[in-house]
Amino acid sequence: MRRIPSIHRRGDMRLLLLGCVVGLSLSATAAVAADPDRQRRVETGLMGAAVFGDRPETWSLESRMAHWKVPGVSIAVVDDGKIVWAKGYGVLAAGEPAPVTARTRFQAASISKPVAAAGALSLVETGQLSLDGDVSKVLKTWTLPANPYTAERPLTLRDLLSHTGGTSQHGFPGYAQGAAVPTLTQLLDGKAPASNPAITFEARPGERWKYSGGGYEIAEQVMIDAAGKPFPDILAERVFKPAGMAASGYARPDMGAFALAHGRDGRTIPGGWHTYPEHAAAGLWTTPTDLARFGIALSRGWQGKAGGMLKPGTVKAMATEVKDGYGLGVGLQGEGEAFALIHGGANRGFKANWVIHPGSGDGVAVMTNGEAGDLLAREILRAVARTYDWPDYRPEVYQPHALPPDVLASRVGDWSVGEGDKRMVFPAKLVDGRLVFVTPRGEFGFVPIGPTTMVSVDLGIKAEFSKTEDGRDKARVFGETLTK
Repeated sequence: MRRIPSIHRRGDMRLLLLGCVVGLSLSATAAVAADPDRQRRVETGLMGAAVFGDRPETWSLESRMAHWKVPGVSIAVVDDGKIVWAKGYGVLAAGEPAPVTARTRFQAASISKPVAAAGALSLVETGQLSLDGDVSKVLKTWTLPANPYTAERPLTLRDLLSHTGGTSQHGFPGYAQGAAVPTLTQLLDGKAPASNPAITFEARPGERWKYSGGGYEIAEQVMIDAAGKPFPDILAERVFKPAGMAASGYARPDMGAFALAHGRDGRTIPGGWHTYPEHAAAGLWTTPTDLARFGIALSRGWQGKAGGMLKPGTVKAMATEVKDGYGLGVGLQGEGEAFALIHGGANRGFKANWVIHPGSGDGVAVMTNGEAGDLLAREILRAVARTYDWPDYRPEVYQPHALPPDVLASRVGDWSVGEGDKRMVFPAKLVDGRLVFVTPRGEFGFVPIGPTTMVSVDLGIKAEFSKTEDGRDKARVFGETLTK
């Protein structure tokens, strides 16, 4: 099975260091509810990445929202090319009564990229852009920075949409309320008030895959110069309108119509949200229902049905691997019936996940307003996959291993990595027979599956225990080597 490399995999350990504590008041409001039985099964069937034995442990959505300290969630489920239900849960802001509904807008974060890619591909269909032409010949209001790489091999739109352009800048932090916000050219040049350095080249185009929000901002400028229109107008005309995405846009919605972001301290972040002027990379405001409609439009194009947003050949190009499991704006996962287009999103205080199987027209969009919302979203994806009998997104099944009590107890204590001010400590404790690592982001329980191996229920990652040459306890976990 083909798997996209996780967009955040290189930062797995740092990901675990993000904390989030929020108060929760659960409510639920539905806009579409045509499948109440299976909807209820999803709401009560959340699962971890690892399960044990023949009867997997399941949880309710309410309990997992409380566990992960996520105040608001919205879900839209697609079955056979139709939205069968969409529903909001929880609240817009911790400690406040206003509920999340299926119409509540969230920041899509990096799910902005497949939407932007669809807009770019529409311009290719109408002949205003070329996938493999030199984009420097299209740019009018900005020029590529001098570099030794593009003289050898011109930069193309295909490079930019597939993260193979050799460009810099993984992601963007956004701008707090009251802060000056840069224009696109200021952002590309790294000039005040932009918070990022100039977007530059680090490698020859086409040479390697490296996630680059900076590359998507170059693509945004290319689209503007090719179409002669503002980027939001291009997307409204070429993506939002044909896909029926009436709740999507790049301007901040009216107060009360969108969820607020929540930070590590569990409170609404100052100002309530960050502004992301990087429209193509991270700036979309939308709903799961609109993201579901976007997936349906791609699926219809893939299948050659009426109502597709792009032509079948264009969708096939979008869904063709360029490098390392990534197509044009989308991650590619699985084969055959399990083949899916996927993307996640992570802005400050907003986390989201989007999946569409173009062949079957099955998919889901989950949007949250909590820092641990990505973990909650994965549990929701597994519940949807099990309920709707998808061939993927199933947890790994293990048989638990009975460790002697003294061996398990020997793994309790402070595990650390690094020295001096770079030293990070992960206390471990026993809870109900599980070894629980404590991180600022949350507590992650590990179950023994062998004499020296444990697996995380929540994350599905393994911890391998051994000894150092000088006899200290050693654990390989979270992508790092910890010692105790």
